[in-house]
Amino acid sequence: MNEALTQAQEVAHPFSLAFALDHAAWLHHYRRETAETRERAEADIEFSGEQGFPFFLAQGTILRGWALAEQGLHTEGIAQICQGLAAHEATGALLIRPYWLALLAQAYGRSGRVEDGLRVLDEALAMTHDQHVWKAELHRLHGELLLARLSGLDDAEAAPVDASVLTEGGRSITQAENCFRHAIEVAREQQSKSLELRAGTSLARLWKSQGKRAEARDLLGPVYRWFTEGFDAPDLKEAKALLDELA
Repeated sequence: MNEALTQAQEVAHPFSLAFALDHAAWLHHYRRETAETRERAEADIEFSGEQGFPFFLAQGTILRGWALAEQGLHTEGIAQICQGLAAHEATGALLIRPYWLALLAQAYGRSGRVEDGLRVLDEALAMTHDQHVWKAELHRLHGELLLARLSGLDDAEAAPVDASVLTEGGRSITQAENCFRHAIEVAREQQSKSLELRAGTSLARLWKSQGKRAEARDLLGPVYRWFTEGFDAPDLKEAKALLDELA
């Protein structure tokens, strides 16, 4: 990606540079690198605004909004994502809309607006019959938000689910577990190891809270050991920390 940015700057072709900046922000988002996502997205917004590229401007706005929400600026972040979604739709583009809606749902979850997050996920999941990008993550987020609603957490994914709370909502727990299982199934079908790792971490965390430590370890261990690089990424760090707790 750094090479792509360098080449785009060297050839001084505006559309190529906007394209590279936009995808650099995407790459950092995939790796959950908040500060880097915001930095690239802001560069994308500035350049695309100057050059009159509404498509990339809209996507940069959504990604910046996600980064802001992850940094604790929930109200501003959600507003940015909604602004970007509206601008993206105004271009006539419907491609990967479920992916963008997932970012909004996650931001709602971070802010404690769990019901809003679930509503957005329902819209996104209804579109996955013909748009399968990020489908595994949509199901995983659905499970996380169901648990957040059950636990009364202010921040989805912010803390482990307490076992005493889990015993009171068997149906919701089963629904959340099914979401995680479905996410793993989709990720495996798509051979998406990164999303399988995320979903596996969510399910292993749930099983750990239920005392199913061996099952959790057996689920998460193999997918974690598949990776041979990228161990500085948050997803791999979190999986390793959970496996250490389960050892």
